[in-house]
Amino acid sequence: MKLTTNVRRTGRILSIFALLAFSGIFGLSAWQDAAVSAADSWPTEFDGCTSIQVGRLASADGSVMTAHTCDGNYRQWVNLVPHAKYPAGSKNKIYSGKMHTETPTDMRGIVVKGEIPQVAESYAFLNTAYPAMNEAGLAIGETTIGGRRELYNPEGMFMIEEIERIVLERCATAREAIKLAGQLIKEYGYGDFGECITIADAKEVWHFEVFGEGPLKVGGVWAAVRIPDDHVGISANIPRISDLDLKNPDRYMASENVFAVAEDLGFYDPKKGEPFKFWKAYSGSRPYAIRDFYVLNAVAPSLKLNMQMEELPFSVKTEKKLSISDVLALYRETYAGTEYDPGKNLMVPRRPQMRRPGTEAPPAGQTPPAPEMIRSPLAQPWMSGDLVQLINTLKPGTITQTRAIAIAGCAYATVLQCRPNLPPAIGTVCWFAFDNPGLSPRIPIYAGVTTVPQSFEICGQHRYRMDSAPWMFRRTNRLATMKWGATEKTMMDNLLAFEKKALLEMPLVEKTYLDMAASKTPEKLLFTPAEYLTKWCGDFAHAAMSKSNELGDQFMFLFRGGI
Repeated sequence: MKLTTNVRRTGRILSIFALLAFSGIFGLSAWQDAAVSAADSWPTEFDGCTSIQVGRLASADGSVMTAHTCDGNYRQWVNLVPHAKYPAGSKNKIYSGKMHTETPTDMRGIVVKGEIPQVAESYAFLNTAYPAMNEAGLAIGETTIGGRRELYNPEGMFMIEEIERIVLERCATAREAIKLAGQLIKEYGYGDFGECITIADAKEVWHFEVFGEGPLKVGGVWAAVRIPDDHVGISANIPRISDLDLKNPDRYMASENVFAVAEDLGFYDPKKGEPFKFWKAYSGSRPYAIRDFYVLNAVAPSLKLNMQMEELPFSVKTEKKLSISDVLALYRETYAGTEYDPGKNLMVPRRPQMRRPGTEAPPAGQTPPAPEMIRSPLAQPWMSGDLVQLINTLKPGTITQTRAIAIAGCAYATVLQCRPNLPPAIGTVCWFAFDNPGLSPRIPIYAGVTTVPQSFEICGQHRYRMDSAPWMFRRTNRLATMKWGATEKTMMDNLLAFEKKALLEMPLVEKTYLDMAASKTPEKLLFTPAEYLTKWCGDFAHAAMSKSNELGDQFMFLFRGGI
């Protein structure tokens, strides 16, 4: 029997009294310990990741795209989890604490939260901190969106990264993934902060937001909206889903309790006559910030969006179809040359050149011309908070820090491209970068590869170690920003050279793969198609790492006398 709102609310109130009575007799429960800790440490603002979504008619080549920047001190190791089969009755363990390990075998801090029945067969997938894509052509981006702290319930079994893992093991389409995620949340509970995952296949991309259901119910509340095929969307650490038309399942999906939870917890009152907005009920904060505005405005400038609006469009129709290079460029964005450029006031006089022997000195008493003002060679988009504080102390208001898309604190970044005209093994590709996506070259990883270079399987967040791929890029990137005016061209030339290399070589790689897969004499081939793909991706990665190490050595020599 469906309960009325008043009955449901009364039940929750009685449960609260029961919980308080129980805690007074027996002490704090595990949930209360965790919840109090979470409330004490709940961020005032979530500011970690950026996910841009591109529909198939909004892209230049008909591909569907989603993406992710894993911004923060998260694990960087990457590996390929192979396709697997399991005997009947097997179980799949569900974990928390997997975001800060050093290698795939490191179990420090990992907790088993429970287990669920295993399926008979699972897909291979690219295992990043937030798992990224599988062999069937499913791709996922992620951003933490927080939401109201009252919704958090750590007794839920699933963290968002484990939901991503399970759907990549089991699903081939975005719709299958959303339905499975909803089933897992309902049956086992969601125990993470508010999260958004952006789920793509070769036909469409969906934007999925999820929260806990509050302290008295192990469950969750979620909604998902499909990005129209000719639109671009974005998630940047803020709940953005607005209206929900659940009579249109081709565009909207949601948990069956999506309205009831908001009413029960006092986040929405239908008697006031206001339309239900998902972001307003489950967040209450303005549903966009600078990154959301910048990207939507960049792809649809004629809309004349501005930062004073109460709400931006959830997605926008692009005025120019976006190529993969366009999307990669958005992920390098630091707002240079715009009003949001943090270095726009860091101007200094150009140093006068020494007068060459034999040239005439200027006439005595002549007033020298005003020096040309140029940007300081020490100015760069990723200045530390301490440096910004120092400069603003010397001259208040010199630098206004604005959250850019590309940041120095990025662990890794992915742009995931799902192309319908190719089999998933080569049609789905991850454009991967370690560290700052504004500085590191992208490395293509096809969904059909079977391994990644060994150095990819070592995180760089625990110590300095040059057997770790992240450090091969991080060392060079940090040296480059010591004197950006002297290194910017070298860094950008290198980054774009690898992007062009990939775009030139990939059509031949894909044709070769297709020819090998269609071969009637596979026993005569030097490699299997999967081995060929894996070797090409590995060679590309090693070339990028080698060049980055070379540039790092070059900058060490350049700055041998200081900066």
